[in-house]
Amino acid sequence: MEDDPWTRPGSWYVVHTQSGYEKKVTANLHARIQSMDMEHKIYEVVIPMEDVVEFKNGKKQTVQRKVFPGYLLVRCEMDDESWYCIRNTPGVTGFVGQSDRGQRPAPLRRREVRTFLAPKTDGAEAAARPKPKLDYEVGEAVRVKEGPFADFAGEIAEINADHLKLKVLVNIFGRETLVEMDFSQVSKL
Repeated sequence: MEDDPWTRPGSWYVVHTQSGYEKKVTANLHARIQSMDMEHKIYEVVIPMEDVVEFKNGKKQTVQRKVFPGYLLVRCEMDDESWYCIRNTPGVTGFVGQSDRGQRPAPLRRREVRTFLAPKTDGAEAAARPKPKLDYEVGEAVRVKEGPFADFAGEIAEINADHLKLKVLVNIFGRETLVEMDFSQVSKL
């Protein structure tokens, strides 16, 4: 791997933050690194993100979601100065792998770093494809919005997240009929 996060200088650590404030804490940490002149010891701060397919108002959208809400990954040379700089940044509540407030945290292992940060290869098509966010459940009542069964009510019998398809039981002339549809063709009742 050309740009393997493991081979970059320093070690990777997981920093716990207030959930929902990851971007603010990242900005605070960058400002603190600059003000304390720590660029030579604290190299990188990352919020691990992934692409997720969501359906809003029947339209498919790809959005970025935090993989680990409430956590940041920091690459640094861990010593007293860098440890002090990170743990005393506003919004940082501690390190993962630190059993005591006064104890230094354990760095991530190679496998963990590659899992969280390695770029997707062309061969990893399934891993690179955005994961759909399932907004539907089996047994849920839905209304068909388009197609030959528009305005019919039905019940979800099966969900195929990989192909973004649903199988819906629709009552046609008093008979339950299983119909396959795209996520975008139905809406919740």
